[in-house]
Amino acid sequence: MRRILYPGSRGFIARARLKSLKESTLLTFFEVCKMLGLRMNVHFTYNAITGLIKFRNGSEEFLRDLFYYPSDPEFVSLGSTEYTDGFIDEMAEIGEQAYQIIRSRMRFKLDQFEKIDIFDPEKKPTGKTLIPKICMGSNPCKTFIYKEFYKKWTENKLESWKAYVPASVYDNPYISKHYIENLKKLDPINRARLLEGNWEYEDDPTKLFDYDAIMDLFTNSAKRGDRYCTVDVAGRGRDRTVVMIWDGFFIEKIYLENNIDSEYLDEILTKYKIPRSHCVVDEDGVGFGLVKETKGVKGFINNSRPFQRKKESEKESVLHNYANLKAQCWFELSNYVNSGQIGIYREIDVQTKTLLIEDLEQIKQKDPGKDQPLRVLTKEEIKEVLGRSTDIGDAMMMRMYFVLKPPLAFGFISTKR
Repeated sequence: MRRILYPGSRGFIARARLKSLKESTLLTFFEVCKMLGLRMNVHFTYNAITGLIKFRNGSEEFLRDLFYYPSDPEFVSLGSTEYTDGFIDEMAEIGEQAYQIIRSRMRFKLDQFEKIDIFDPEKKPTGKTLIPKICMGSNPCKTFIYKEFYKKWTENKLESWKAYVPASVYDNPYISKHYIENLKKLDPINRARLLEGNWEYEDDPTKLFDYDAIMDLFTNSAKRGDRYCTVDVAGRGRDRTVVMIWDGFFIEKIYLENNIDSEYLDEILTKYKIPRSHCVVDEDGVGFGLVKETKGVKGFINNSRPFQRKKESEKESVLHNYANLKAQCWFELSNYVNSGQIGIYREIDVQTKTLLIEDLEQIKQKDPGKDQPLRVLTKEEIKEVLGRSTDIGDAMMMRMYFVLKPPLAFGFISTKR
């Protein structure tokens, strides 16, 4: 309707994956056009190759892919196209960086149009110019929109330039009663989300990290102390090496590199005055070479045996049995994060922050309830859901290596003959 009301305006319809957009959202768009009496190739045209819908008054609607591709962290693929307004479907699939980038493009011909009452187009224009506007649709989820929209709305802290419009499946007059009946048969968590619209649904009980605790990482004041460095090395299928600098339990800096060698790692350790014995490197795969070349650093082998820990007293609870070192460190990290003992520097960039949140959200206990050692989902299982490895989360997890096996204190040892 805005494309028709404002000749020559330009909007976008976006989703994480263009394929999903064309198979779902776009089909709904065509259905709505048909209901409004708009016919393809009469009132508008659609170019499936360029993903462009063009109206006969010169207005345009672009189809956009907002999925995060590691090779394009700044979403350069979006180009420099400017928009009058836009719609993002399924915001639960969209990262904060994509949202911020597309938001920065909302400036096309805003001052050239007078605001029209969309429900009463014949009414005299107000004389006001248009404002940048994005409409977003989402089921309840625990991504950045939970904190930036829903949570603020419930606390009456939502900024004046934002709005949250709650809507139930029952508000949709076109929904099939069979669809609602199917939603009623879902598991409790998805029923709460998709049928009841409950944003405060209970999290998956297999998740190791509490969502609120993850978000608190970016405002926590953690205990400072000895400096450490953890390194997750890029391997096949990954283009990101993560170097994480720690001041006690406070993450001081995160470097994302294409790859690193022993010389670069030494430069980092020297810059932050970190001894090699306080550095742990993922030794699986490509990391083996870096550990071998940088004598003195610790090698982290995911599938190696967990460290044995002694009970401090008989009153202490029974120690858990872990499948491997990786599982032991993930469970240990969850204890530190969920109890608010870890913090992260405030200047962390949006994309790194988003990736870390996504990483921790995907770490789950595998096969809970079975009589077996505690384990977490494999990298392959996580990749099926996330589409990538949890590189930043892995670097964070390796900090627990020094909790479970503290390095020897520096000093002198004397012996008498």
